[in-house]
Amino acid sequence: MFSATFSGGKQGEIVNRNITIKSENYVYQAYLPPQIKTPEKLPLVVFLHGIRERGSGGFVTGMFAQIVRQYLKAVPAIVLLPQCRPDKYWIDEPMDKMVTGEIEDISKDFSVDEKRKYLMGVSLGGYGVWHFAANYPNDFAALVSICGGSPLTSGDRFAPVAERIGKTPAWLFHGSEDKVVQVSESRNMVKAIKDHGGNVKYSEYEGVGHNVWLNALGEKELVPWLLSQKL
Repeated sequence: MFSATFSGGKQGEIVNRNITIKSENYVYQAYLPPQIKTPEKLPLVVFLHGIRERGSGGFVTGMFAQIVRQYLKAVPAIVLLPQCRPDKYWIDEPMDKMVTGEIEDISKDFSVDEKRKYLMGVSLGGYGVWHFAANYPNDFAALVSICGGSPLTSGDRFAPVAERIGKTPAWLFHGSEDKVVQVSESRNMVKAIKDHGGNVKYSEYEGVGHNVWLNALGEKELVPWLLSQKL
C-alpha cells in the first residue's frame, strides 16, 4: 500500500510530489500542462531518465528545469518524471513498485485518459521502457525507447519482450556510433518486434553517439505520433 502528498505547483509547472511505499518515501516530479484545469481527460507520458540522473530528490532542477519546461510547453499531456535510486535500476522490484505506484497516484489525483498512457525512456530508461512494457503489456498505448536495450540478461534477450508487448506501437532511436549502449540492442529489438508481427518504427542516425536523445527530441513527428496512439 502507498500514501501520497502533493506540494505546491500550478498549471504549466513542474511540481514535486511524495509517495510512500512499504515505509519508503520517494520524491517524484510531474509536469502539469496549462490544460490541467480543463474538464477533458489528458494523456500521461511516463519518462524514465538515464543513469546519471539517479538520486532521491527529483532530477529536474535549476537551468535543466527551465529547458525541460520549455520543451514540454508543446506537449499537451501530464508528464510523470520518476527518479531511480542511486543504487538501483528501473528493472529492480522496488523501482518497479515505485513507478507503478506513482502512475496510480498521478492518475488518481488528476484526470488522466486511461487509454492514452505512454512510456518514454533514454539509455537506462530505454531499458526500463521494455521492462515495464513487457510486465504491464495492457497498460500503455505506445512506447519510445531512445538508445536503450533489452532488460533481459540471458537466453534470447529480445523475442520474449517482443512477444509480451505484442502490437503496442513502438518507436526506437539509436546512434550508429553509440559506445555506451551498442546499436545492436535497438536493431535486435526492432527485428524481434517485426518477427512477432508488431508495430515498430526505427530511426538510426549515422555517425551519432550516445547523445542521440538530442536527435530524438528534435524529431518533429515524435510527439504528434505518440499522442495519436490509443489503447
